[in-house]
Amino acid sequence: MNPNIKQILTQKPESQSISVNGWVRTKRESKGISFIEINDGSTPKNLQVIVEESLPEYNETIKKLSTGASVNITGILAQSLGSEQGLELKAKSIQIIGEAPADYILQKKRHSFEFLREIAHLRPRTNTFASVFRVKSYLTCAIHSYFHDSGFTCIQTPIITGSDCEGAGEMFRVTTLPLNNVPMSDGKVDFTKDFFGKEASLTVSGQLAGEAYATALGNIYTFGPTFRAENSNTSRHLAEFWMIEPEMSFCDINGNMDIAEDFLKYLFKGVLENCADDMEFFDLRISPGIIANLESIVNSKFVRTTYTEALNKLIESKENFEFPVKWGCDLQSEHERYLTEKIYSSPVILTDYPKEIKAFYMKLNEDNKTVRAMDVLVPKLGEIIGGSQREENLEKLEKRIVECGLQVSDYTWYLDLRKYGTVPHSGFGLGFERLVQFVTGMQNIRDVIAFPRSAKCLNY
Repeated sequence: MNPNIKQILTQKPESQSISVNGWVRTKRESKGISFIEINDGSTPKNLQVIVEESLPEYNETIKKLSTGASVNITGILAQSLGSEQGLELKAKSIQIIGEAPADYILQKKRHSFEFLREIAHLRPRTNTFASVFRVKSYLTCAIHSYFHDSGFTCIQTPIITGSDCEGAGEMFRVTTLPLNNVPMSDGKVDFTKDFFGKEASLTVSGQLAGEAYATALGNIYTFGPTFRAENSNTSRHLAEFWMIEPEMSFCDINGNMDIAEDFLKYLFKGVLENCADDMEFFDLRISPGIIANLESIVNSKFVRTTYTEALNKLIESKENFEFPVKWGCDLQSEHERYLTEKIYSSPVILTDYPKEIKAFYMKLNEDNKTVRAMDVLVPKLGEIIGGSQREENLEKLEKRIVECGLQVSDYTWYLDLRKYGTVPHSGFGLGFERLVQFVTGMQNIRDVIAFPRSAKCLNY
């Protein structure tokens, strides 16, 4: 296999002959010589190829070397005479593997991200999206490395489920029933005739199933696809996305906060060290200051405070928020960013939220008004992690299920975890695409997933 361009650009120019594969990014012709920039997706940097007219069939070859064409080029690697290039390849032979006709849509000009979403199958060929997915690939490996090195077991939890983890009802139904002749019973859909014999949906979270394994294996994590049938077209929402969800037995909310802070710092430090070229691209072209922001988080101590204390500071600020703040409200992104950027100038972990705005499984505090929830807020984004200490008391959990309007019978197995050898346990969820969006500075979450799914959007 030929070396990739990232590897080639680290070599010393010793006039050795090499062969490289890639796609033509640009072509510039001069008198008796042409300058070709090629890229193979391994790095944001292009390799410049010098093609002289002495090359056999020079005119015919140059004519076919249009933007987007795939090539194999053999030549001599040498130090470039240009001030902007370190190395260049002096072509000795060029094989055009796949031509790109004149109507190739990704010519050398700027395309809006909105337009590129319409051609999601071609957008990874642009500099921005190639960098996004190289960073995303690194983060995937780093997530697994962190948990593996920390003694966690990776668990694959079900995608099809009969339980609503969040209790919000925004789930995609899974059925084999004929939609033109749905069986009914007493005016309701008869799910006993369905494939599973009961109502089934795509999961919104792997957490509940993850708890079953955490209460047997100690510390586990899941990393898989989740789905939300939320009819929203904002820059922060997707219908299909991936979640990282660790669960830790014998762990209270303080241990949960420790893991969350350490985890984020590990990922941010790693991406700065291992994706330097791509991060420089994002800092220069997409979100100036993104590197400094990540470095600041890595070197900071996260502020830990309660929802009530933070809310009081927001009220005292007398800031004219779009969404007014009062105790019991669900904090919006503008509130979260104000806390991290103006009040504390630091990442913040908020705890002890009102029970009415949090899920049924979160542990009640002694005041019976708040739960041991935990949200990690970061500058420029707001919430990046949401978690809690789980309710381990059987009677209290049953009561909360009823209070939230859910059916106890749907959670019999979940209650068994409290019935047989219950333990304090905690966990959190981190939306993978939200993480990538934050690290890269991309403004729309649909631009950090290969083929975005959202309301009224299913092009592939």
